[in-house]
Amino acid sequence: MVCRNGRLILRARSGLVAIAWLLAACGSATTPEDEIRALIETAEQSAEARNASSLRELIADDYRDGEGRSAEDLRRYLHGYLIAHQSLRLITRIDQIELQGTELARARLTVGMLGRDSDSSWDLAADIYHLDLRLALENGEWRVTRAGWQAER
Repeated sequence: MVCRNGRLILRARSGLVAIAWLLAACGSATTPEDEIRALIETAEQSAEARNASSLRELIADDYRDGEGRSAEDLRRYLHGYLIAHQSLRLITRIDQIELQGTELARARLTVGMLGRDSDSSWDLAADIYHLDLRLALENGEWRVTRAGWQAER
């Protein structure tokens, strides 16, 4: 249908824009599992970019692990690891995300790491780790409160 003044076309275009906006608004709601997946993706990207400050933000201030490490201990360890490895490539598989109420969760991951040690351009380090992360929702953001990892043999 052709309209001389373009009103019909303008109304149709406005209607499509409104529908697209509503669909985007409805589709943008995320679940806690989606948020945890996003946190894991952020951690992977930050590690590969060797962005220690971004990684530090993902660790809860009250972090403790089975080895007695505190949040600061883990932050220093991660910083040192990034310094020791001039390049880092991760392949991450999320094995399980288990919500424990509305503000606690557990995530189990398998992570393949390929890193290059800084002292030699040909010295590659490749490892596979199984990670068990405990997470808590703090001020609307998921943070790691506890982590355990084991190298695959």
